[in-house]
Amino acid sequence: MRALTTGFFPTRLSLAVLALAPALVGCGGGATLDKNDPKVKALLAELPPAYANADLNNGRNKFELCRQCHTIVKDGPNMTGPNLYGVFGKPAATNRSDFAYSDGLKASGLTWNAAGLDTWITDPRAVAPRTKMSFPGMPDPNDRRDVIAYVKVASSGGPN
Repeated sequence: MRALTTGFFPTRLSLAVLALAPALVGCGGGATLDKNDPKVKALLAELPPAYANADLNNGRNKFELCRQCHTIVKDGPNMTGPNLYGVFGKPAATNRSDFAYSDGLKASGLTWNAAGLDTWITDPRAVAPRTKMSFPGMPDPNDRRDVIAYVKVASSGGPN
């Protein structure tokens, strides 16, 4: 506690840190995503049946790995990777005309549906060896299922 205070009185910096702590701890996460929300339920129903058991909150938490390079909100900016809003159902490397996709991704033949995303995020370099994406992959199938369900909801106008 000594590092945060001067005598018995907190410093301005320690007060700022304490005030921001709840926001920093939940960074990237908001309210709990509810699979019973009618919009969420409808979006999840568009996925194969296995995705009905997805944990959207785990998916959002695991998506933090993706947020380092991607935004997922409508009209969000491209970063190192393209904005992912509206990506579902589109052929790979076509979602954003203002992004320079790698030749490897252009040649992949993937479609950004549940199966295509699962293949891609398992090991991007196995799918497109010349990809610019540095993400090493997500080996856990449950985490992939959860991320794909979250991306479906968040990139299709559902809660983010």
